[in-house]
Amino acid sequence: MAQSFTNVGIIGAGAWGTTLTKVLHAAGKNVLLWAREDAVIESINKRHENADFLRGVTLDPAIKATKDYAAFAAMEALFICVPAQYLEATCRSVQAVVKRGMPFVICCKGIDAKTGGLMTEMSEMVAPASPTVVISGPSFATEVVRGLPTALTVASKNEPLAKIVAETISTARIRPYTSTDPIGVQVGGAMKNIFAIGAGIVMSKSLGENARAALVTRGLAEMIRLAVALGGKVDTLMGLSGLGDLMLTACSTQSRNTSLGVAIGRGDKLDKILSQRHSVAEGVMTAGAALARAGKHNIDLPITQAIHDILHKGADITHTLDAMYARPLREEDWN
Repeated sequence: MAQSFTNVGIIGAGAWGTTLTKVLHAAGKNVLLWAREDAVIESINKRHENADFLRGVTLDPAIKATKDYAAFAAMEALFICVPAQYLEATCRSVQAVVKRGMPFVICCKGIDAKTGGLMTEMSEMVAPASPTVVISGPSFATEVVRGLPTALTVASKNEPLAKIVAETISTARIRPYTSTDPIGVQVGGAMKNIFAIGAGIVMSKSLGENARAALVTRGLAEMIRLAVALGGKVDTLMGLSGLGDLMLTACSTQSRNTSLGVAIGRGDKLDKILSQRHSVAEGVMTAGAALARAGKHNIDLPITQAIHDILHKGADITHTLDAMYARPLREEDWN
């Protein structure tokens, strides 16, 4: 059996961070959870429930939360589960107090809006001594925490480290697969949220399953296009972190991004939708970030552009979708 980590920190007490904490604790790991909000810390430590982000799920009283980064100094690895746009600041804060070279296991999916950087690029920029691993794949936290079967991808250029992380999170109901293509894994995990918003819009506008299937499939082509330009592999996007996660996220209103698209499609304003939510729909910020990164490589992402324009430029939904369908005819491929 491969080596695994025994003492781990989870940075970020949203639904996914809390779920990983519960799962790893049940697997016999020594786990400490970091939360930003005092109310969340109190809820976990005193009522043994994360009422804000994972209501109704009982946590073992031995699970504790803190907002003191110094408490993680002696951990073997940190699983970072904060929203993507906070990753850089979080890595900068934790690297100042943890031991040099501590692995950062990145569990958030997105592209940095300020720089267009992938999550590993942001981490390595501010904490170059900490090797990075990415966890991605089709994984609704509400199903994982209930013990339903889930398969994930664990990716890193450091293959031995990826295997250790995979062994750490492996349980009777979580099946991790390793990959040496963190670029492809990250592009898939980030961009699927954009197309899930688009799928929600299509659903809300009653445009039919044919239209949703077309949007999702051509969205996959855009994923592949950007991933390959950045050094990723086509095969990776055909796996769990690409096609698998896209299928899950774009086919269920349980998805935060799909449900946001549904709300946009019925005419709700983006600011109002976001103000009413605790959890982040990563596709909102990722659309513009993906376009900025693609622009550096002269890559055309028409669906991403359309969704960005609807979200951030007030573009008319019907006109924008019609314009997509009116694009010149071409051969079907991902180039």
